[in-house]
Amino acid sequence: MNDTKALPPLPDRLSGNPRSPHHVAEVFEHNIGIRLNGKERNDVEEYCISEGWVKVAHPKARDRRGLPMMVTLKGTVEAYYM
Repeated sequence: MNDTKALPPLPDRLSGNPRSPHHVAEVFEHNIGIRLNGKERNDVEEYCISEGWVKVAHPKARDRRGLPMMVTLKGTVEAYYM
């Protein structure tokens, strides 16, 4: 018997922050890959395929709560399961 679970469809917009309304916990049970302009990115915090952007954490800048500031990068976004 095959007890393989069907993978949930990847949403158009997804966030890694659990407090975000765009966070889908079922998707994060599996490994997700993101390509921006044909290059693999492993530092993406949030993405939107239809609008063509990803948000990554700035390495040094912090906001007043101590969380990293987000930098928006634009281009062709592809999301897939690894």
